Amino acid sequence: MLHFPNIDPVALHLGPVAIRWYALAYIAGVVLGLQYAKHLARRYITASATGITPAHFTDFISWVILGILLGGRLGYVLFYNSDFYLQHPLDALMIWHGGMSFHGGLLGVILSSFLFCRHHKLRFLSFTDIMACVAPIGLFFGRLANFINGELYGRTSDASWAMIFPRGGDEPRHPSQLYEAGLEGIALFILLAVLASRKTLREREGFLSGMFLILYGLFRSFCEFFREPDIQLGFLAGGTTMGQLLCIPMIAFGGWLVWKSRNVK
Repeated sequence: MLHFPNIDPVALHLGPVAIRWYALAYIAGVVLGLQYAKHLARRYITASATGITPAHFTDFISWVILGILLGGRLGYVLFYNSDFYLQHPLDALMIWHGGMSFHGGLLGVILSSFLFCRHHKLRFLSFTDIMACVAPIGLFFGRLANFINGELYGRTSDASWAMIFPRGGDEPRHPSQLYEAGLEGIALFILLAVLASRKTLREREGFLSGMFLILYGLFRSFCEFFREPDIQLGFLAGGTTMGQLLCIPMIAFGGWLVWKSRNVK
């Protein structure tokens, strides 16, 4: 059994302003993701074929941040705590109190990508193929921030590496945030990078987007077996969790994209 490391969620104070690790995680994800997206655009995508250039991803930063924040918050309100927010609708605007959903953020990014591509007359699936390869970077830093905050901890366990989290009671629990950082972040990044390095695969428009949806859905569903369900929801039908249920349409749609990409020339 391990004790949770005493990490202050505030990274530094600048006078009255507190800079939290969670905010730094978002910044790191966006900054590093931008550089990787530009690298992929330069290396794999020709502007003459898709209309996409590295400069487009710099312009997309404000769009993607808005999509993440609005989609993530709306997803949490609808998927995870709708009863509470129906009674307290104004609290839905208080994002500083916490409460974000990956699946909602994903929908927000998809919508912002669609609108951005439509505005700039870019090929949507070619654009999202690059975004799919970039997303694990943000996921990795986000899960590390969850661990630092001692939130979204795992179920009780007698494993030697189980931890006692400050808000998780006296029983040791799985550090499920680290499991997710490893699978949804590192493993997913490597697998997509390997797939993108193969010319025959990256030229199948929509293939990388579909593989991201499939692999993330599988990794997240697996990690949910170790993660403590949200207290306001608990376990759902058949002992599943909301995260697992939301991954089902994600995996199915990803499979359709991969199948459809076979006919893309």
